[in-house]
Amino acid sequence: MSLLTRLRRQPDEGTDDRTPPSTARRVLAVTATVLAFLLVLFALVAPDDLSKLTPLAFVRIPVEGLVGILVLLLLPAKWRKPAGIVAGGLLGVLTILKLTDMGFYASLNRPFDPVYDWTFLGPGLEFVQGQVGDALGWVAAALVIVVAIGLIIFTALSVARLGGYVAKHRTGAFRGVALMAVVWLVLAPTGAQLAAGQPLAASNTAALAVNDLRQVSADIKDQREFAREVAADPYVGQPHDKLLSGLRGKNVLLVFVESYGRSAVMNSSFAPAIDAVLDAGTEKLAQAGFAAKSGFLTSPTFGGGSWLAHSTLESGVDVNSQYRYTSLINGDRFTLARAFNDAGWRTFADDPANTRDWVPESQFYGYDSVYDSRNVGYKGPVFSYATMPDQYSMNFIRQHELTKPGPAFGEIDLISSHVPWTPAPQMVDWNSMGDGSMFGPQAANGKQVKDVWPDQAKVQQAYGETIQYSLNTLISYLQNFGDDNTVMVFLGDHQPGTLVSGTAADHDVPISIVAKDPSVLNRVAGWGWTDGLKPSPHAPLWPMSAFRDKFLAAFGDQPTR
Repeated sequence: MSLLTRLRRQPDEGTDDRTPPSTARRVLAVTATVLAFLLVLFALVAPDDLSKLTPLAFVRIPVEGLVGILVLLLLPAKWRKPAGIVAGGLLGVLTILKLTDMGFYASLNRPFDPVYDWTFLGPGLEFVQGQVGDALGWVAAALVIVVAIGLIIFTALSVARLGGYVAKHRTGAFRGVALMAVVWLVLAPTGAQLAAGQPLAASNTAALAVNDLRQVSADIKDQREFAREVAADPYVGQPHDKLLSGLRGKNVLLVFVESYGRSAVMNSSFAPAIDAVLDAGTEKLAQAGFAAKSGFLTSPTFGGGSWLAHSTLESGVDVNSQYRYTSLINGDRFTLARAFNDAGWRTFADDPANTRDWVPESQFYGYDSVYDSRNVGYKGPVFSYATMPDQYSMNFIRQHELTKPGPAFGEIDLISSHVPWTPAPQMVDWNSMGDGSMFGPQAANGKQVKDVWPDQAKVQQAYGETIQYSLNTLISYLQNFGDDNTVMVFLGDHQPGTLVSGTAADHDVPISIVAKDPSVLNRVAGWGWTDGLKPSPHAPLWPMSAFRDKFLAAFGDQPTR
């Protein structure tokens, strides 16, 4: 006896001699079923990239739905509802992962890593609290949790409801599944689609589940691979007198400019204005006796996760996940800061975004002094995310570190160009900023977040203006306070989010070395970098992890092993 015959012989469930429900109840029942169908359809076919979320993305046939209906039809009645609830709950979890992917694609241009990326929840909450306050930030976090739990529950109930519906219409449901299955099998090999990248024969949810499982497996393998990379360090045990001999007596400033990516200097609406700042800055610095060379590095991160870029550059290994970062800073990998410290430099770090003790990072990097938002004497206003203007950060380091005897090496993280890029500070006289209170009117009277977001053109303009400000800060600093013993390496940590840089943007960031002493740039002449502050589109491109060894080799001796 065929499957179709057996299904036809089973009477439609739910038929009895009870009084028919009222019109209102029938309307409510139909509405609930339609809403359940729409929720399950969204869960099955919605793309995991927000930029692909269009109405045509839902005009597709999900193979998981066809299989699910068939399974529910074949199950005994007593198992149908429990199975629907369990399957719906799992589908709800996968939907949450899909929604999380949307957020990660929009900000970091990659999917969510189900093993390591939970650590972004803390910084994400801190960012929200910085915009709306601690109380509202916690309310928003609680709301997200409630919505997530609600989504799982409602998806589970929706699948169970649809299971009951198809059971009541067994014959029609089976015929519909058979027809859709034939259509799916015809369309699948052709890749036919109405929306770009969205095949009519869909298998989104299965692919998401498989990809997440593969990611978990890859993460486990990566742990072993990273341990091998960290252990293979040619500079371990290098004699101190062989380190950085080409920079003896120099104050070396390693400056990260937040979100300063390749899109800032080319192929964007805001690049011409930034390029003008770089070109004018090259001329101004030349008049002050400075020269520069510039290139590109490929950052391990995109749109956020600045600490991954900082640790990659300093350690010489690719720190592209939170696991790698946590593993690295709890080890003893040789860093640039430690190299300078071993070679006789006083070392410091200044991260004005930090609001708590920086442990164990400060011990890992090897800094003698660590500055953050709490210990630099700033009494002015915050500029949205930025706890203080970049100019104040640079002025504080000048006054409190570079006036001490002996050469210094320091990492300085500039954050005025951090999302949401408004309000933006303006340049002031270096000698009149005091404790920063004078910035009050700038923060109060500048464009606020509500004036800019979410208008893409306005956001891009705001981003470009903050990058101009950060670059002008560095140029002005060198003009006013740089001397023969000043060497500055400044670079971006990562590209801005896709709202600014676009979904096709790469991970590349500009990097420049500026010095007045010609012998410094002569050491890197073989790198092929572009003269000036603006790198050529054809400038060499290295992984950010390659910089440490190239820098140590250029300004010291080759490793002894």
